[in-house]
Amino acid sequence: MTRTTLRTHRCGALRAADVGQRVRLGGWVHRRRDLGGIVFLDLRDRDGLVQVAVGPGWASPEIVARAQAAGAEAVLLVEGEVVARPPAMRNTELATGEIEVHATSLRVAGPAETPAIPVARGKTEELPAEELRLKYRHLDLRRPELQANLILRHRLAQRARRVLSELDFLEIETPILTKPTPEGARDYLVPSRVHPGEFYALPQSPQIYKQLLMVAGFDRYFQLSRCFRDEDLRFDRQPEFTQIDLEASFVAQDDVLAIVETVLVALWDEAGQRIERPFTRLSWRDAMERYGTDKPDLRYDFAITDWTAAVQPFAVPFLQTAQGNGARVRGIAVHGGGGLSRKDVDVLAETAKSHGAPGLAWVKRQGEQVSGSVGKHFTTESLGRLGVGDGDVALMTVGPDHVTSPALDKVRREVIRRLAPAPKTAHALCWVVDFPLFEPDPETGKPVFAHHPFTSPHPDDVGKLDSDPFACRALHYDAVYNGNELGSGSIRITDPAVQRTVFRHLGLSPADIDARFGFLLTALAAGAPPHGGFAVGFDRTAMLLVGAGSMRDVIAFPKTTAARALFEGAPAPARPEDLAALHIKVVP
Repeated sequence: MTRTTLRTHRCGALRAADVGQRVRLGGWVHRRRDLGGIVFLDLRDRDGLVQVAVGPGWASPEIVARAQAAGAEAVLLVEGEVVARPPAMRNTELATGEIEVHATSLRVAGPAETPAIPVARGKTEELPAEELRLKYRHLDLRRPELQANLILRHRLAQRARRVLSELDFLEIETPILTKPTPEGARDYLVPSRVHPGEFYALPQSPQIYKQLLMVAGFDRYFQLSRCFRDEDLRFDRQPEFTQIDLEASFVAQDDVLAIVETVLVALWDEAGQRIERPFTRLSWRDAMERYGTDKPDLRYDFAITDWTAAVQPFAVPFLQTAQGNGARVRGIAVHGGGGLSRKDVDVLAETAKSHGAPGLAWVKRQGEQVSGSVGKHFTTESLGRLGVGDGDVALMTVGPDHVTSPALDKVRREVIRRLAPAPKTAHALCWVVDFPLFEPDPETGKPVFAHHPFTSPHPDDVGKLDSDPFACRALHYDAVYNGNELGSGSIRITDPAVQRTVFRHLGLSPADIDARFGFLLTALAAGAPPHGGFAVGFDRTAMLLVGAGSMRDVIAFPKTTAARALFEGAPAPARPEDLAALHIKVVP
């Protein structure tokens, strides 16, 4: 029910069926037009716009004068009759475009100063700079586009809750003030006033708590959890974010994937889009081999291929210099790549170099002509054996996989951006599974966890934990949509001995393990059911579903890439007396 003492309808809810009704409305002045004594006001609320007409034929001179004086973004209370617009005056771009409201009463309930940034804008008008919009976020949030984004976000959250409740999950809250645990980023620390020198950490995820809930016998848990990570930001990261967090007992990997697929299909349906399940599955190794990334965009082809053996006989100097020590020649046969100009190829080469590759060799085939930086070493026949046909281009580089994979991933993405081929499907969802359990630290070469240290090793690889930890696969899985990671999950370690072994590989001493994770190990030793879970990045999912270019467009009060809240001015210096109460001294 939206009816209150001050209004009977929302502005954007009126339709032709309401003609003849007397209504009371409340909203903001979106635009004002004064035409020959009749004032037209576009009145806006979260449901949309309606045209309010104030004229001498039905309104007193005082009401007309108020309408003439109403400034942009002032809040008005209006009473009047819903009237059908003449056919020639209907606005097909507005849901309320068949009607208008003839106001007989109008009161300014909230006068407004001239807005610092405009809310109403024409189709060709640029938005103000984002920093300015974040500084005046209360005005920016009035834009219909942002309101639509946040309304859909609300619907997505409610749909997720309904689906998980129907799957017998319980919504349970976990602590915000907690203990530091390793999750891959720095913790935000909160000093304790009553325990001088001690600190809480804001949770990077509810990981340990949801495992404890499984040990406690709650069987199926979820929450829309607030998480905090002190890390470098970008368009799809925020220091505080929301995830649809879930955990279930007595499950295997396939069970968790099926649950998450059910949730994601429902979210896409809520946004008016249809996706099919089951999702495609790729092993991590296959994804890295064919696409150079564990977040492959499967809407397009252009797979990466190992051409080491195929190009060896041609003795191409660039491709020979870096071979050895595990280096390979890998490349992409770009079908239709003949449309790439020399300038395009130069940009692609710079893209490869900027991501660690020594460069990018290229060969273009047009009819019987072969050209390119290494074109003299190839014939149409040899290119055909590489899968390069007439009108295609071969792009290739050389090096170890940790160099060529990220470089060719970025090259592939840039090729897709420049050629803009038609996607094979609008929605390409896949699972990437069988990740490595550990990866080498870039500086020391010692094992570090690839995801988090509570992920179970593959049952077939548990025996390698001590002898060859880098050969261990993890029961970890990522959901990927059109080249974007939607979320991650895993089956968890339930054997305290295995959990201690993983911690030991990460360089933790027995004393460190007990101090940091003793409460988890104690719980696991009390009888832990097999369990696993997942966390959907809710902000990112909402961003993708509304088609926004940044997560900031689906969060009411986001931070900048410098982790600043420009509207309220956070972070800010603390008062000396507050620091003293917390036993903290700030050192310049």
